[in-house]
Parts: sequence; C-alpha cells; structure tokens
Amino acid sequence: MGLLVDGVWQDRWYDTAGSGGRFERQRSAFRHWVTADGSAGPSGEGGFVAEPGRYHLYVSLACPWAHRTLIMRALKGLEGLVSVSVVHWRMREQGWTFDDGPGVVPDTELGARRLYEVYQAADPHYTGRVTTPALWDRHRRTIVNNESSEILRMFNTAFDGVGAQPGDYYPPELRDEIDALNERIYATVNNGVYRAGFATTRARYEEAVRGVFATLDTIETHLATNRYLCGARLTEADWRLFPTLVRFDVAYHGHFKCNLRRLVDYPNLWAYTRELYQYPGVAATVDLDAIRINYYRSQVKVNPSRVVAIGPRLDFTAPHDRGRLPAA
Repeated sequence: MGLLVDGVWQDRWYDTAGSGGRFERQRSAFRHWVTADGSAGPSGEGGFVAEPGRYHLYVSLACPWAHRTLIMRALKGLEGLVSVSVVHWRMREQGWTFDDGPGVVPDTELGARRLYEVYQAADPHYTGRVTTPALWDRHRRTIVNNESSEILRMFNTAFDGVGAQPGDYYPPELRDEIDALNERIYATVNNGVYRAGFATTRARYEEAVRGVFATLDTIETHLATNRYLCGARLTEADWRLFPTLVRFDVAYHGHFKCNLRRLVDYPNLWAYTRELYQYPGVAATVDLDAIRINYYRSQVKVNPSRVVAIGPRLDFTAPHDRGRLPAA
C-alpha cells in the first residue's frame, strides 16, 4: 500500500493521526469524461469521444470500486469496445502489480509491471494514491478518469451509438432517487466498511460499524416489498451496492470487524444479492478467492499475521425467489 509524491513512489499506509482515528478517502484526481461526441462532461476537459478500441480499463478483481465498472462493462456488452488489464490480487510495498498469478491480465498498453507506472505516464508529477479502476486513453496517452462512479456513468450511455447493448441504468425519471440512495449507501456502506476496518480508535470504529448496519437494516426492510432499490427497476444504485454485499461475509464481517450481523442473516438482502449475482454476465466478474486473499494478506496493518480465513462457504447460485416481486 502506498502512493506517489511528485511522481515518486512511497510505501505509506493511511495516516489517521490527524483525523482522530477516522479513515478519510482521498478524492480521485483524474476526472475527464468519455462522451458520445467528445464534448466535455460534468468535470474535466473535452476531447474524449467514445470510439471502439480507444480506451483501456485497469482493474483489480479484489477491489469493489473496480468491480462496479466491470459489471457495467459486462451489462452493456463493452468487452469488445473497452479492453482490460487485471492486476495481481496481492498489494504490498509496490502497490498493485502485474506479477504473474491467477487472473492477472498484463498491461498491453505500456508494458507496466506496477500500476503506479501507468499513473506516472499520465502525469510524471502526480501526487496521490494509485487506485483501480483507471480508464486509459490510447490516443492521448493519459488516464481519462479514475473515479469508479463516473466510469460507471460513462459505460452506461457513452458507447450506445457505437455498439453497446441497450439498457439505461440511470434513467432520467429516477435520477433524484438514485442519487439519494447512492449518497447514503456510499457514505455508510460502500465506504463505511472501510471506515470501520481502517479506524484506529474505538469511537471511530463503532461510529462506522453502526452506520453500516443502520443502512443495511433499512434496505432489508425496503427489499421485503421492493424487488430493487428503486422499486421494480434495476438501476445503477443496485450495481453500486452489490460489490460491497458480495464481499461482506468473506471479507468485511471478519477482516473489517463489521460483525453485528452477517449478510446471510438478512433474508431479503441475501436473496437480493443472489439475484444480482445470477443476472446474466455478473457472476463472471466475481472472484471470491481474489477478494478473500487480497484483504487478509495485503492489508497487513489490519491483519499482521496475513493468515487468510477459510470461510464462510456461500452459495450465490441458490434460488433467490425474488421473482415474486414485480420488476420493470
């Protein structure tokens, strides 16, 4: 685990001393947008037009933020339009690497052996964490964007005119509802599990954990009468929540001490997670071994022994019975 400082790699864990033990996530630095016509998006500059074969996605199969972009890439049928490289599950002194290992897809763009070399190529003076996902532009030789929520939106619509499969997971009539869901779920669940796991005081840990389960309890009740987060319509909000849920019992419950309840203790959430896992194309984006091993063996500040938990055993392919609720 580390970061670049003025383009120079440093092996450095998160500093919680100045925040009273609270983990604070750094904002993503590259914020340009790929658009259908190359016009500027909500942030950054224009010039990144959606074209087949122009963009390359760097991901980790263990990372929940990268996972959401892989899901949208699969849902929209972008595999032939946006290529991908996959880092090794192990993240140690050199950060994410392309060392040989299960599931690794080497960097075919720059021949990088470490992901931070891609960031250096985009900005030789970059300062910040080196994270996945990162979307690379072959034409301009730079990172377009490394904010997963924005890459998700680009994949949702930008390539519709050049071969993407139909489907809009951020429809105009539901955007206010989706945005509100995303805001709460990100703060208390997606990032909340990290705030619990990386907290260095009891107060900050308890604050984060109680927030995680307050939101999960609310969603559990909602899913008793609603098939998805926005009712009958499957949306971006569901795909932003799913990567956290699929990791919950194998990583966050034990490793991050989010252990008031397990995912399988929530009948509706557990069935909902199985339904999303079984949605066409999604299961292929889930690598539970990479997830489990990465968390327990890479985050040595949390688990100094690097001993990997052997359980739990989960069957995401079991019938989910969510079909009793209406879907759009």
